[in-house]
Amino acid sequence: MEPLGRRMRGRPRLTDLSAKGGSVQSLERAIAILRAVADSDGLSLTEVARLTAVSSSTAYRMLTTLQHHRLAEFEEATQLWFVGVESFRIGSAFQRRRKLAEHGRSILQQLLAQTGETANIAVADRDGVVFVTQAETHQPIRAFFRPGTRGAYHASGIGKAVLAFLNDAQRSQTLQRLELERFTSKTLCTVTDLAEDLDRIRSRAYALDNEERHIGMRCIAAPVFDEFVAPIGGLSVSGPSVRVNDLFVERFAMTIVAAARELTRAVGGIEPAQFNPGTC
Repeated sequence: MEPLGRRMRGRPRLTDLSAKGGSVQSLERAIAILRAVADSDGLSLTEVARLTAVSSSTAYRMLTTLQHHRLAEFEEATQLWFVGVESFRIGSAFQRRRKLAEHGRSILQQLLAQTGETANIAVADRDGVVFVTQAETHQPIRAFFRPGTRGAYHASGIGKAVLAFLNDAQRSQTLQRLELERFTSKTLCTVTDLAEDLDRIRSRAYALDNEERHIGMRCIAAPVFDEFVAPIGGLSVSGPSVRVNDLFVERFAMTIVAAARELTRAVGGIEPAQFNPGTC
């Protein structure tokens, strides 16, 4: 028995590595199923099985187990599976850890009022960024990112803002690991082109997504840092390219940088010593 006051470490001394890579196959499948359901607006059992490459009988057993724990829900009327309320509660624990969304809510509303366009916050993940909250414009044509939506590092404003301010070793490792998928004719799909853009971002303190993910949509983004001077996410304003044009960028880029700096301070973060917005 562990003595009182002493916490167990994250892993036991002896771990069963009989499963491939030390993972538990049934848990891997359950996670894949939960992700598939969470990324959809409702899936049939057949669709879940097809998307996760498991048999329908296995998918059903796992879905009913997830349902028992309220991680998934089944709607009788449509015969579709949805993500459950307990998944939301568990996911909310991540936001409590960093509180970017909580601290940034008023900042986003302020940005929306200043620019008239949708303002977003996303956090860095291993191979991209995850959008956690936004303040949405009421314009009929607008950018929209559902909370939980993932953005590729190389094809999103916040993703590139994060990459630009990683230390040299981390940036090099990340660039070597990334698959630079082409989304549009403007996507930066070579390490050389992306690295050159990251240098520009680092010098001016903001990133541009110039229709690199979706044709007709542009984005201005700036990084948010933690207490270790590491970029943990960012803040952006996005909208159709006819409105988020070069004049818009010239007018509001530093406003967005200032908002990201405010969010950095709100979460107890520290900017890099060389962070000098507007020098280029």
